[in-house]
Amino acid sequence: MKFRTALSSAKQDVMLRRPLPLAILIFALAQALFMIRLSVPHQFVFDEVHYVPAARALITLAGPMNIEHPLLGKWLISLGIRLFGDTPFGWRFPSTVAGSVTVVSLFATVWLMTGRLRPALVAVALTLLGFTVYVQSRIAMLDGFMLAFLMAAIAMAAWTMRRGGWWRWTLVAVLLGCAVGCKWLAAPYIAFAAGALVILKRGDAHRFPGIRPLPAIALLGAVSVATYLATFAPAFFYASEPLTLASLIPFQLTMYERQTQVLPPHLYQSNWWTWPLLIRPIWYLYEPADGAQRGILFLGNPAIMWSGLVAVAACWIGWVRSGSTRLFAAAWLWTGSLALWAVIPKSLGFYYYYYPASVFIVIAIVAALDHWRERTRNWDVALIAVTAALAIYFYPILSAQALPDAGAFRRWTWFTTWV
Repeated sequence: MKFRTALSSAKQDVMLRRPLPLAILIFALAQALFMIRLSVPHQFVFDEVHYVPAARALITLAGPMNIEHPLLGKWLISLGIRLFGDTPFGWRFPSTVAGSVTVVSLFATVWLMTGRLRPALVAVALTLLGFTVYVQSRIAMLDGFMLAFLMAAIAMAAWTMRRGGWWRWTLVAVLLGCAVGCKWLAAPYIAFAAGALVILKRGDAHRFPGIRPLPAIALLGAVSVATYLATFAPAFFYASEPLTLASLIPFQLTMYERQTQVLPPHLYQSNWWTWPLLIRPIWYLYEPADGAQRGILFLGNPAIMWSGLVAVAACWIGWVRSGSTRLFAAAWLWTGSLALWAVIPKSLGFYYYYYPASVFIVIAIVAALDHWRERTRNWDVALIAVTAALAIYFYPILSAQALPDAGAFRRWTWFTTWV
């Protein structure tokens, strides 16, 4: 028995020293999962009606389209079209890669945060079974790209905290700039990164070795802004209404006006405080498609979303009692990502805005389970089992399977607000 324990510990030590092969395997498994029946349905799903035409316009450089959002996410969709053709597979393939990057980055973040393999693998399992990454990785929308860059930046920041290196910190800034270049929602995370650097460095001077806070914050701001502005490069070559250096900054004000305009009521609108409770998820699709009734419900796995709220509260309490940096970081990532929506000037809210928080809540869960692992032994296994059962149960309306009839939604809508 002691020999087996020692052997298992030795294998884990090797994995912790050389996580890259395991990360590659996780990426491949996630990619394979996301690509199953990727072309179904063979029609636009939800906001693809906005972003795919904008991606086509970027290919031809015809002129500005969908100007309320930056270009990078739409350019990545256009890259998929260039590689695989103007088909549903071509539109959606880049999103599968973004989803796989999100999963691997989460693995790296938890591994660096805890120094243990088990919590990192539990985080991967919960993310893949959590519904939101799966659905968002199979649709040509901007949110998946934004979160992929954001999660990669968080993982790189965690690595920088351990190993230092100005090149690593510069890469954090580049990744954050790319995230903003997909969607403005990522902009506050630049401030979060600056605040985290100052707080963590003040708590322990050995963190971020060789990096001084003031120059690091200046570098973060300059590089992230420069990267963001660089993502507008294709717009300088439009055949119609091209950008110029003189119009680049004023164009940002035009984008802001579009972002903050008052929109008419929408069937699936919801308030930010309802999202953690799963009060009003959103149907990306529910109609006849490809010869059958099909549906795609963007909903977080209830077992993860609801237990995660307990985990976030536990992380905050644990931080107050112990001062644990890990618990604070895990709690703040989720809390801050949700609190943003209390101040963002949007006239309408939708559940898919909760996408980043639905992933960050997994970090809170594994951080809490790892911190109290002597008390919560095998709770992670039980949670994975429940989430897997729910994933099987909800799979038909996560993956656009053929449904028996138009009233089939009743099998999965637990509450009237889910209809």
